[in-house]
Amino acid sequence: MSITEKLYIGGAWTEPDDGHYEVVNPATEEVVGLAPEASRAQVYEAAAAARQAFGTWSRTRPEERAAILDRAAAIMARDADAHTLLARAETGATTATARGMQVAVGSSRFRRYARGALEPVEEALPPQINEAGPMGKAGVFGAVAVRRPVGVVTCVTSYNNPWANPAGKIAPALAMGNTVLVKPAPQDPLSVFAMVRALEEAGAPPGVVNLVTGSAPAVGEAAVDSPDVDMVSFTGSTAVGQAIGEVCGRAMKRQLMELGGKGAALVLDDADLDAAVAGIGTTFSFYSGQICTAPTRVLAQRGIYERLVGKLAAYTGHLKVGDPAERGTVVGPVISAAHRDRVESYVELGRKEGARIVTGGERPDLARGFYVAPTLLADCTPEMRVVREEIFGPVVVVVPFDDEEEGIALANDGDYGLLDYVWSGDVARAFRIAARLRAGGVGINTIGRNMEAPFGGFKKSGVGRDVGSYALHAYSELQAVVWPG
Repeated sequence: MSITEKLYIGGAWTEPDDGHYEVVNPATEEVVGLAPEASRAQVYEAAAAARQAFGTWSRTRPEERAAILDRAAAIMARDADAHTLLARAETGATTATARGMQVAVGSSRFRRYARGALEPVEEALPPQINEAGPMGKAGVFGAVAVRRPVGVVTCVTSYNNPWANPAGKIAPALAMGNTVLVKPAPQDPLSVFAMVRALEEAGAPPGVVNLVTGSAPAVGEAAVDSPDVDMVSFTGSTAVGQAIGEVCGRAMKRQLMELGGKGAALVLDDADLDAAVAGIGTTFSFYSGQICTAPTRVLAQRGIYERLVGKLAAYTGHLKVGDPAERGTVVGPVISAAHRDRVESYVELGRKEGARIVTGGERPDLARGFYVAPTLLADCTPEMRVVREEIFGPVVVVVPFDDEEEGIALANDGDYGLLDYVWSGDVARAFRIAARLRAGGVGINTIGRNMEAPFGGFKKSGVGRDVGSYALHAYSELQAVVWPG
């Protein structure tokens, strides 16, 4: 598999000004393909193309937008086998994850927002009786609140899911009548080219979707600071999100930010420990812990603390680490050598801070690839950096607590607030605790998600909400229309 891509600007596949860079398979360290290095001028050109296309696209009938999104979803599904191989090659995800959680979710999100394009955008408001005065004659005034497209939306996407994450931005933005400039993560952008080709084949007009890539920060910076961009939707680290937020703030650009997480998993003394272990274990196994929603920070009540640690250790013993293309592999590589080194440095830091390494701590004995052993750190304390900072790898830390009040305080003691979890045999107790957690979402006895529920974070985990109809709201502005009755 070797691909050389071009930029997609204004409906034309365009040679990049600054050549190409290599996209590397994290499992084999071989080159998957060459991605374009856009110049700042080309990024601005792509934003200008989106601006030019906006007027016409924003006035298209919702049914027309829906039909294009629906056709794109069908095209993605038609080519799912090839897309799965590409996603696996550039991300290091296992075959099952690449097929079911990346490609399939990407196409399903386009189908969801094909329906979303047809959702009502007007909300009638109660009439108001006004007396005569400086503002005019007496009368009954009607009003509606109408959702209008924001304009040109830059979508800066994350490396941990190059299908679901871009689809969750592009599809609702287009459904609402916006045009988009897509800037994928540099580590694995090739899947996004396949998504854009599906949109092109489905009949998206020139300029409605534009795609630029680059390994240099300047490409993303230009996609954010272009004067033609009205809104930035970003998924990634809190540090980069803060930098983007500063640029957006100066220009009053709209923002949707899905940033870091350090999900607290409160396991209470009346919990089903096997269920809790299965949920927490996804941190080790699902995409090697490279998910912001993972329950990486386990808070265990003392009565079940040692049993929980033992069960988590046993769970890791059943996880096959290795080539994601091989049947039975559960834990593949992390995205890059640099990220592997970062995760390993956190494990070493935990050791120095006094954590007990129960499992992991050693690099897997594999000839090639960027692998990290599933690692369990026990006897952790709240002030440790491994407890407070996002590691973004197959690493779980466990902190003991005594009573419910202490558990809640520990869960809320941090910079992040994306998704927390509560495991308890008393559902009423779990709901009571959930109400006090400062997080955008809480899973009670599950890590499952309802894909119509709002998704986003408190504190430094982000700004705004998407998923379901909330994504349509995120990519729109509210306009009030008032008239005399």
